[in-house]
Amino acid sequence: MTSRKVAKRGFNLDYVMWLFMRLSALAMYAVGLTGLTAALVMGARTQTDLSTLVRWTFFQNPSHVFSSDIVVLDNFINQFWQIMQITMVFFGVTHGLNGLRIVVEDFMGSTIWRTLWRGFIFFAWIFITLVAIYVVLAS
Repeated sequence: MTSRKVAKRGFNLDYVMWLFMRLSALAMYAVGLTGLTAALVMGARTQTDLSTLVRWTFFQNPSHVFSSDIVVLDNFINQFWQIMQITMVFFGVTHGLNGLRIVVEDFMGSTIWRTLWRGFIFFAWIFITLVAIYVVLAS
């Protein structure tokens, strides 16, 4: 196993991705807390079980509320929740696959396999993100 080169100072891909990992985690916390707060405002304290509350917190879909006993307010069914879902999916998928990229780069030397894995991770990111956005917009 060979050691990696020390990264250059200033803005480069490693620094930007390091910064993205920290900010995307904060963004996912913010989206989750927004979903949890909205569920509690809609009456989740007394009208749902814990699994419905967690489902709404991390994937804010108005059909989840219809399948429970919550009386849905009209102002909670709008494009805002679709944007929240897409934001959570984008940050979650990108955060996870960037972590996989870091693992691949740490354990693979400068071989053709490293390049192939990077390409696979990039196309997996594109595919998963597009499928998830389709699911969000179709539901």
